[in-house]
Amino acid sequence: MSKNYVIAVSRQYGSGGHEIGRKLADKLGIKFYDKELLSKIAKDSGMSKTLVEYYDEMPSRSLLFSLAMDAYPMSFTEMPINQKVFQAQVKSIKKIAAEGPCVIIGRCADSILGEDDNVISVFIHADMDAKIARVKERDGLSEDKARERITKTDKKRASFYNFYSLDKRWGEVDSHDITINSGKLGIEGSVELLYNYLKIRGYGK
Repeated sequence: MSKNYVIAVSRQYGSGGHEIGRKLADKLGIKFYDKELLSKIAKDSGMSKTLVEYYDEMPSRSLLFSLAMDAYPMSFTEMPINQKVFQAQVKSIKKIAAEGPCVIIGRCADSILGEDDNVISVFIHADMDAKIARVKERDGLSEDKARERITKTDKKRASFYNFYSLDKRWGEVDSHDITINSGKLGIEGSVELLYNYLKIRGYGK
């Protein structure tokens, strides 16, 4: 199909969402954005990449907290820096979406791009044991440390998504077109399921 489309992937930490998204993009022959998006945001906005990375998928904080934490003065009438980074992110994601089919990992891409039928919202999850096993192997952590990192990161991602997505909730069935348990299907099985789902919807090769 020649129509433009965006696959917006939200994911639990340790579920393999990044790898699934990349493999799916490769299979479809389309562009892939995860950390690559941060470089584009920095370039498009003129902000430093370090600043963009620091506020990446960070839950919104109060204006007073932002003022206290920022390294340079900011008046009370100005937008907090994390909000500025998010606005820059919105512009870059919309620009990327207009350029052609792609996979975007996280960053509220599905909400930013609105209710367009050509935006496919995907949520990748897995049971805790599967996530712990993956994080232990990948990051070399103990079981307790892996569980702690998973819980902390997922809380952060949920807070970020729920704040900026307004009428959607991270991980809830009604907020996504399709949810996949990668712990049951594995990476390759999840990619294949998504690929076939897209074909049924009229996208992809």
